[in-house]
Amino acid sequence: MAAALSHEKLSETHRPTLDQALDAIRTRAYWSPHPEHPKAYGEGGVPGSLGPAEGKAAFDAVLHTRLDLGQPGTDGWTGGEVSPYGPELGVEYPHIDPDVLLPAMSGAMGSWRAAGPETRALVCLEILARINARTHELAHAVMHTSGQAFVMAFQAGGPHAQDRGLEAVAYAYAEQTRTPEAADWSKPQGKRDPLRLHKSYTAVGRGVSLLIGCNTFPTWNGYSGLFASLATGNPVLVKPHPRAVLPLALTVRLAREVLTEAGFDPNLVALAAERPGEGIAKSLALRPEVKIIDYTGSSSFGDWLEANAGQAQVYTEKAGVNTVVIDSTDDYRGMLSNLAFSLSLYSGQMCTTPQNLLIPRDGITTDAGARTYDEVVTDIAEAVGGLLGDDARANGLLGALVNPDVKDRLEAAAGLGEVALASRAVTHPDFPDAMVRTPVVVKLDGAKPDDGAAFLSECFGPVSFAVAVDSTADALTLLRRTIREKGAMTVGAYTTSPDVERAVEEVCFDESAQLSLNLTGGVYVNQTAAFSDFHGSGGNPAANAALCDGAFVSNRFRVVEVRRQA
Repeated sequence: MAAALSHEKLSETHRPTLDQALDAIRTRAYWSPHPEHPKAYGEGGVPGSLGPAEGKAAFDAVLHTRLDLGQPGTDGWTGGEVSPYGPELGVEYPHIDPDVLLPAMSGAMGSWRAAGPETRALVCLEILARINARTHELAHAVMHTSGQAFVMAFQAGGPHAQDRGLEAVAYAYAEQTRTPEAADWSKPQGKRDPLRLHKSYTAVGRGVSLLIGCNTFPTWNGYSGLFASLATGNPVLVKPHPRAVLPLALTVRLAREVLTEAGFDPNLVALAAERPGEGIAKSLALRPEVKIIDYTGSSSFGDWLEANAGQAQVYTEKAGVNTVVIDSTDDYRGMLSNLAFSLSLYSGQMCTTPQNLLIPRDGITTDAGARTYDEVVTDIAEAVGGLLGDDARANGLLGALVNPDVKDRLEAAAGLGEVALASRAVTHPDFPDAMVRTPVVVKLDGAKPDDGAAFLSECFGPVSFAVAVDSTADALTLLRRTIREKGAMTVGAYTTSPDVERAVEEVCFDESAQLSLNLTGGVYVNQTAAFSDFHGSGGNPAANAALCDGAFVSNRFRVVEVRRQA
């Protein structure tokens, strides 16, 4: 029986998109095939897509059901997700026996390898298109597992995550096709006949790829690794965070449907949900079948993976301490507004949110006149307070705290120093049980060892430290130390001095940290755009890989050569 999705049909539908993606990663210009406005979906929008009401209905329909994926090795059912907004999701997922599932996944590699890089890329693009069509449904799933507000869940968990997946496919295709499929080789031998060989080169996946998902951004942080591995010929076992299973389970279901329709074994993508307290990530990570691991989460487990999963190529995004150096500005109001939004978005529960604001204790120069350290901190606090003063706007920006640990850190932070801005509780009109809290800003002294113990560790959540330093030069010294010892996903700086600008750049070049300078408009330090911005660098302790570059995909496959006598 012929596959419903032939190579020709896939090529006609998706090859233009793949070519545009390949062009985008070369030019780094803005491009996205995935609309980010909710009204772009449904009737008259993306063909075949669910509109707002249909997406919500689809999400509601999956609640309190058993999500049977038809996977081999299913030995029971597990669930238990509770939305950060309060409701229980009640979805049950297959619990797997790895001794059955992993061999089945490994057995699916042969035909997937034989399909070649182009077919693999086109199948991945069809999966992404199916995901995109169900963005409204997935947005609710992301919202009710991560605590993101709906608009953020829709955009970051939908189109932006899909862009990251497509970006990974483009890099995977480019790296695999860098070497030709075949070559005729001839070496002259003088008067004798030349030596002739026919050589073929095949991109071969390494083995099962284990994706260990995170709670806060299950799709955004998950899709790069998932699609990088799948496009390079590897089966992918998706192990979601136990509090954020649904978005990735829905993704796995769509992937398995597409693979089946394209004539491939659906076990190329499978789900591994865990029972409460089971902790299967550690045992799966050490399985001999697992040759690639993608992980986002705490530094302790990321370090353990890097040290112990020696049979696998491990890609980690861990904790870091993100820093903003404030030296001077020619747009003080714009700087305050930009920082206020950056500190508030998703209650600071982003790996890119600034934590430490380094401010000279003698103050800074601005277009609004000189400002002392205390005045700058007060103005930042007032900017945050003004942005979040309206509860409706606050709910739309903050979302809900993802788990009680964040609330505990937030409350403890107020005891670390002088509070410049106190956190307050915000009532959500639709979800009264949601934990919604505004950020706290605490003043600390960069010269005091006890204060340093606080700001030199990641305090994940809506917590920022306004750190007084003796000078901009001291700020740069502290910045360098912070990146080198603790890592950073992002660095920001405000300055009107070309010399300071160059000095900040040199620190970031030396320590491999991504830098944003003088952001005062609608782009924020904690946002990155696929196809153009690199998320992380892979060069400091916060992450050993970047999303996304050639290095992120090139070691997920090997090129195997076959030589034949011509």
